[in-house]
Amino acid sequence: MNPLLIKAYRALAVVAPYAIVKAGIEGVAPASSNTDPLIGTSNSMGAPADGLVDVVQVGLGEVVCGGIVKFGDPLTSNADGAAITAEAEAGKAVRTIGFAMSDGVANDIIPYQVAPGIIASA
Repeated sequence: MNPLLIKAYRALAVVAPYAIVKAGIEGVAPASSNTDPLIGTSNSMGAPADGLVDVVQVGLGEVVCGGIVKFGDPLTSNADGAAITAEAEAGKAVRTIGFAMSDGVANDIIPYQVAPGIIASA
């Protein structure tokens, strides 16, 4: 992949490879919801708790799929820090990490365009 910015953070819990991570107090943790403050994905190494984890924040990254995603879908996190298609939900601000750059199914590792954002419903 072609990441343009990778930053190391302290892992507040075990972070699996290619997992979506969220901002925490003094570090990052695996994302567990589509409303978490998503900041990027871990690299191929992941990290143990209290270790350092490299997080891709700009450019093209890789992410593990938590279900079926299609090329171009906006991506968010499921309860396991894996990518699923982001959809608007009434009364929620759904956070996204970017857009799928290929199709994928559960446990596939796919490229994605890093583009954090929010999908807000009316």
